[in-house]
Amino acid sequence: MISEQDAEFVYDEESGEWVNPALAAAKAATSSQVQVRDAVGNLLADGDGVTVVKDLKVKGANQTLKRGTVIKSIRLTGDAQEIECRHEAIKGLVLRAEFVRKLKPD
Repeated sequence: MISEQDAEFVYDEESGEWVNPALAAAKAATSSQVQVRDAVGNLLADGDGVTVVKDLKVKGANQTLKRGTVIKSIRLTGDAQEIECRHEAIKGLVLRAEFVRKLKPD
């Protein structure tokens, strides 16, 4: 028979333990987030500044982003390999995370 106290817990299949529902929901939310890493393995987040690590030809804009170009604020797209960013000459720019490096905090 299940007591009222046991009904407040949820069974976690990974650990094989009964856990608080709030803890289980938090764990599920963090596991569903995509981790985006830059060219050297640093974890990227929304609003981070990045620098381009190699010259990139931008399709549709007939321009090249030169190595060392600083992009001040990025947005994560939900894809582990793509980030959205803005450059003064190019709007709606999407870059592969493997071609950028996170700026060091000042």
